[in-house]
Amino acid sequence: MQSFYGRESILADLGSLWKKRVPSFVTCRGRRRVGKSTLIEKFAERSGARFIRIEGARPKAKMSNADELANFAEQLSAATGAEDSPPSNWLNAFLRLDGTIRDSERTVVLLDEVSWMAHYDLRFSSTLKIAWDGHFKKHPRLVFVVCGSVSSWILENIIQDGSFYGRRSLDIVVPELPLAECVKFWGRAASRIDRREIVDVLSVTGGIPRYLEEIDPGATANENIRRLAFRPKSVLREDFEEMFTDVITKLPSLTASVLRTLVDDARTVSEIASVLEMEKNGHISDVLAQLEECGMVSSDEGMNPASGKAVREKHYRLRDNYTRFFLKYIEPVRKPIDAGAFAFGSLDELAGWESVLGLAFENLVVNNAAQLIGPLGIGGAHVISCAPYRRSGKAGDGVQVDLLIQTQRAIYVVEAKRRREIGGEIIREMEDRVAKIPKRRGCSIRTAIVYEGSLAPIVEAQGYFDAIVPFRTLLGL
Repeated sequence: MQSFYGRESILADLGSLWKKRVPSFVTCRGRRRVGKSTLIEKFAERSGARFIRIEGARPKAKMSNADELANFAEQLSAATGAEDSPPSNWLNAFLRLDGTIRDSERTVVLLDEVSWMAHYDLRFSSTLKIAWDGHFKKHPRLVFVVCGSVSSWILENIIQDGSFYGRRSLDIVVPELPLAECVKFWGRAASRIDRREIVDVLSVTGGIPRYLEEIDPGATANENIRRLAFRPKSVLREDFEEMFTDVITKLPSLTASVLRTLVDDARTVSEIASVLEMEKNGHISDVLAQLEECGMVSSDEGMNPASGKAVREKHYRLRDNYTRFFLKYIEPVRKPIDAGAFAFGSLDELAGWESVLGLAFENLVVNNAAQLIGPLGIGGAHVISCAPYRRSGKAGDGVQVDLLIQTQRAIYVVEAKRRREIGGEIIREMEDRVAKIPKRRGCSIRTAIVYEGSLAPIVEAQGYFDAIVPFRTLLGL
């Protein structure tokens, strides 16, 4: 079993399914490497349930539906002792699986990488629905999970498919790990090493368990990243192409181009179209929807602080820190890496690294915004909007805020700052931002800074910020 941290709330939701007297159909989605399969396996283990996992085979040239069926039969046989001859179609495959389920014990069935299973048969999802209605749902102690990294397939073929309405008990979207859970991958060493080492690694990996599992707690950030990213066949060198192939199934060339437009800044659909010198059309929106569904991109749909209504045009942010690092630093030197000829010295030697660190740090803060509610003193107030905020303007009138958290009576302007030395200039920077933020009547504006680095004593002494949150608070250190 892989290292497993966090996910307690999701495990609790899954555990509550056993209280029912009927079986449960569950969908599980999320970014590749985020730990979906491990989560379901841990759920079965904690439940004392029999666990049957069958994973689709990655589609390749010259493969066919018969190959997927044969792969299904082989795995089912290994897990249950069922016959291993290839079934003739998916209904027969599901009936064979149904014959292995025993009503006398709890059973968790996981169809993993389900979009791969379905790749060669357009009737796969309708056949699964027939098998559920006619057979699987007769087993009262069954939790049946369909899971995959191609979240758009699950969304289109099961969640949004009217034939599955009323059948799903739970839809799980597995997010990145919270920062405090990420730190656990360093074990006891976390309390002994410079916090910057941890932040540097998280700036590259984000909260993705598969990458964090590869960390050597005794090595420096530079040593870890050299080993994980800049050596032939290393996990961070290889994973983007694999993830891209697995997740992005439509318009791959356009998708890659859209991702590259977001490496250095968040953009609207109009801005993306302008950078790509394209007409604003549905293709770009479709690509962004797929990227958002698979966890690479986030649309910041915050509320206009002046009107209390949704912003007119969403900004799309590259929320996946690994993807940014790959496109910025690994992709341009792929050939030397693969030849074993790339000499990586340190992160500080990478061109523009401090700027990229700033974006990565903002991502870490925004992606973990829920952890700020307590430190900001928001308490029991109802949060009505929580997102970065951008407003264009003429001659310096525009404003960009790392995170704007809004309640009915207050607007919290949050600056995420990573800098070796943070001096009094941060107050002037924040005053300029606050002056440009429109606010609705009856609302107060409160200021906060989440920082990593050395904060000059004058910043706290001035009393300008309503909340000063060291990043170590989010790390649990």
